[in-house]
Amino acid sequence: MSEKRLARWYFGGLASAGAACCTHPLDLLKVHLQTQQEGKLSMARMAVTIVRKQGLFALYNGLSASLLRQLTYSTTRFGIYEVTKQAVAPSGEAIPFYQRIGMAAVAGAAGGFVGTPGDLVNVRMQNDIKLSPELRRNYRHALDGVVRVLREEGLRRLFSGASTATGRAVLMTIGQLSFYDQFKMLLLTYAGMSDNLTTHFLASLSAGAVATTLTQPLDVMKTRAMNAKPGEFKSLWHIATYTAKLGPLGFFKGYVPAFIRLGPQTILTFVFLEQLRKNFGVVALPQ
Repeated sequence: MSEKRLARWYFGGLASAGAACCTHPLDLLKVHLQTQQEGKLSMARMAVTIVRKQGLFALYNGLSASLLRQLTYSTTRFGIYEVTKQAVAPSGEAIPFYQRIGMAAVAGAAGGFVGTPGDLVNVRMQNDIKLSPELRRNYRHALDGVVRVLREEGLRRLFSGASTATGRAVLMTIGQLSFYDQFKMLLLTYAGMSDNLTTHFLASLSAGAVATTLTQPLDVMKTRAMNAKPGEFKSLWHIATYTAKLGPLGFFKGYVPAFIRLGPQTILTFVFLEQLRKNFGVVALPQ
């Protein structure tokens, strides 16, 4: 008989970092589309423009910051969620959906705040290549970016956009973690499926769609806040009114590339997580 295994608290961070290595170019294109106020470039044209001007490896600009973000943000939120879930259900038994939502919300809030510095540097490094040379920040890598922001702009600036990042992380974690568990449970219970790759793929794809829809408005405002010049926006409301000038769809700017990026990101994260759980997880206590 195969033993039932539970994930270790740090598996989520490792899985998310692995997924980020695969999906980083899509994340970079999403940031570019969100920060253009007047532009009408499509995702494909944006990619061609970047490669033509900067070369193929420009699509991986800011990868170190993306990894830093995942190793802080995702390790925290997955860790809190898994530890809480295993405390409530040490044998891996079913947990009511509303309880999973509550756990995910708390985990997401903590992860969003912890991951803000990495997220800030990530957005800046990705956006750097579309600026003129004299305006570029030219961070060598993620840690260099964190140190320079801290030294040149102060600790407060390092956590710029923390309110929107935290709010987004709450919705993201609810959409990804709690809905993934819910979709997986429904597939196993009512669709007669096994705990295999197909189930993990369908559950994570559905969770990715939910997470994208929940988070896109805050994601647009967070990206603008983090990429803004000091003093450009006075408050979250100022960012909202500025974005609203584009109409209601302005809050969903870059939705398609966001889903194209978040869908594979979510799928790969949970596929990697499930493989880590099955091969290296903790054996569940007998019920």
